Amino acid sequence: ADDEVDLKADKLPALKALQARMDAAYAGNPLDTPVDRAFASMVKDTAMPKALPQALLEGLEWDAEGRRYETLSGVIAYSARVAAAVGVMMCVLMGVRDRNALARACDLGVAMQLTNIARDIGEDALENRLYIPQEWLREAGISEEDFLKHPKPTKAVRQMVRRLVVESERLYLRSEAGITRLPVTCRPGIFAARFIYAGIAGVIRDQSYQTITTRARTTKVQKFGWLGLSMLRSFSGMMMPQSAVIYAKPLPEVQFLVDAATEGVAEKREWSDKFFDPIQQLRNADVEKHTA
Repeated sequence: ADDEVDLKADKLPALKALQARMDAAYAGNPLDTPVDRAFASMVKDTAMPKALPQALLEGLEWDAEGRRYETLSGVIAYSARVAAAVGVMMCVLMGVRDRNALARACDLGVAMQLTNIARDIGEDALENRLYIPQEWLREAGISEEDFLKHPKPTKAVRQMVRRLVVESERLYLRSEAGITRLPVTCRPGIFAARFIYAGIAGVIRDQSYQTITTRARTTKVQKFGWLGLSMLRSFSGMMMPQSAVIYAKPLPEVQFLVDAATEGVAEKREWSDKFFDPIQQLRNADVEKHTA
């Protein structure tokens, strides 16, 4: 979908065409092409909620419109659509509908998109794209017009990149707990994505958050190392206790994705959920007792 839109000079008509193809597939009347027939078959076989690919198309539409974002929450809302929605769709394809796992998948998607934004700030400016929150620019006394015309790696700009990286790293850590709830055969690839993208964030940090004229790159040696670590983490997770981080609330901006993926689905609960629920109920009762 991304290429179908990005490679077109006039993006909005391309988006409308994609929307029509998706609507046809969900109606059971896909276009007579291998891709459309396969998509329609996948939708039927997995009961893929339409709200998920719809969210992706909405994010692409925001890009086509050149939308700007006032706050970090706005940037995360955009990331929810172009990245977290993909993570939730992958979970559905894997047969995972657990709310906690879906929330952590969203964490990973948002983290990866924030890393992309931090890495590509200079390149995006040359294409008249801007994902830095408007309020951050105002706080630094930088006008959008000046930044897009003459992007410079000033201390203030590097501080903005740092804020994006810090938030992404927080979400990478939260995401790990959810990967252990995926099918074992799927875990290495997802762990690899987590480590490689977090590695890019690390390179950005090592180059003092200067991404205006320098692109953060990782080496083949690093990637092979992360692949090995991914295999290790995938199978060691089978012997380790479940992290309590799995129960962290979803980001508010991704809640609609979690709700869409679990609507009408009988949730399969892990044994750890059954163990922790009574404990949480006791804690809640204790809090109510002391605040009454």
